[in-house]
Amino acid sequence: MVESQNLHLTTAQTQRSPVGYMLRKTAFVTTALTIAGGSWYVAVAMTSPSDLTAIYNCSAFFAYAFSIPLLKDKIRFDKVSSVAVAIAGVLIVAYGDSKDTKHGGKSGGAVGGAPPTPEEEAARNRSLGNVIIGVGSVLYGLYEVLYKKLACPPEGTSPERGMIFANFFGSLIGCFTLFVLWIPLPLLHLTGLERFEWPVGKQAWVLLISVLANATFSGSFLVLISLTSPVLSSVAALLTIFLVAIVDWLLKGEKLGPAAILGGLLIIAAFLLLSWSTYREMEEERKKT
Repeated sequence: MVESQNLHLTTAQTQRSPVGYMLRKTAFVTTALTIAGGSWYVAVAMTSPSDLTAIYNCSAFFAYAFSIPLLKDKIRFDKVSSVAVAIAGVLIVAYGDSKDTKHGGKSGGAVGGAPPTPEEEAARNRSLGNVIIGVGSVLYGLYEVLYKKLACPPEGTSPERGMIFANFFGSLIGCFTLFVLWIPLPLLHLTGLERFEWPVGKQAWVLLISVLANATFSGSFLVLISLTSPVLSSVAALLTIFLVAIVDWLLKGEKLGPAAILGGLLIIAAFLLLSWSTYREMEEERKKT
């Protein structure tokens, strides 16, 4: 059903094993997700937190852009407006109260072939980091659309079956990570590029909490894409930016600045607007069928 995107299968389709299709698509989708997620960890040491947050969360725009050719999604003014408002909210949160040092001017190197100054080197690293996280943002939007197109049950499937299959595919992603993506770790360790160490003490507990929280988020995220659309899911994920600010305020006493509040309200408004647009679109499709 997933491969043919059809609820009514022929006899030949029911007799063919789906294992090969699921393994290929799992590898394909997980690779896109891994590169997108890995770009964040590479860029985080090179660019500023503001640039990282703003660029990476533009994946909502790319999810909508890829949905048009791959999912035959229609260009709707309310959807475009919602995504634009959400990204505007992210930019306000990222830069409104930012205290990052901005490296202005050109960074083409010192005159006469002299080694670059620390400021020039930082500007170069920041530019490269922005390019890397930009590629990750594009790939993350593509991952969401690929999952919807290649690994979600067809329209008309019951919500319960859609939720179960979304968690099943999420488990396949985890299995691919466990059995395949460990292979670079010994190579990175032996070459000294990235030393591998077992987490202990507080690090182990924090990592465990992070894994459990991310598993809950990822499972819910895949279910939401399966039941609605990549665009709505991507904008919904932006709500975490405002939630992180609230948690910092409650746990660390870091007060919410005007930009954080304004940006958070814009993201919430965009999510509500896009939810209403998605509901209307689904109602229109239901009436046609």
